[in-house]
Amino acid sequence: MSLTLRRRRAVIEVPETWMGRVKAQAVHAGRRLAPMADQAKVATAQRIEDARYWAAPRLEDAAHQVEDRLAPAVSTMLTQAAHKIDPTPPKSRRWPVILLMTGLAVGAMGYMFYRRNAQQWTDHMKDSASDASQWVNDRADKAADRVSDAADKTADHISSTANEASRKMS
Repeated sequence: MSLTLRRRRAVIEVPETWMGRVKAQAVHAGRRLAPMADQAKVATAQRIEDARYWAAPRLEDAAHQVEDRLAPAVSTMLTQAAHKIDPTPPKSRRWPVILLMTGLAVGAMGYMFYRRNAQQWTDHMKDSASDASQWVNDRADKAADRVSDAADKTADHISSTANEASRKMS
């Protein structure tokens, strides 16, 4: 690198027309304002973002207020107006009530029949169980009688055989 500095020469073109001069001044002003415009753009974007952060919860609260308070009131008002101008007579609620009461009566009767049949079934099962236990007792008694008869016969047979053997030995 040399110790002498070279000077830059600026080449200035001077436009010869009035329109060319205005254009040159506008280009020069644009170059000077470009950094400030960039800073303004960044600052504006930041402020817009801050405004959005501030506004979003408030808009949501407003929406909930409309949904919770205003909408039901408007809906009620419109429903009442519709009922007032409706030319058809109101529907009778007598048939559904009659059907409901009939259903309850049929259900109560069914429950009573169920309870009665359950009681009859229980009584029948008790009778069957007592019959079965009586039958088992009768069978056991007959078996015991047969066993005792067989034991008596066997004892008599053994006793007679023992008596005969003792007679023969004496």
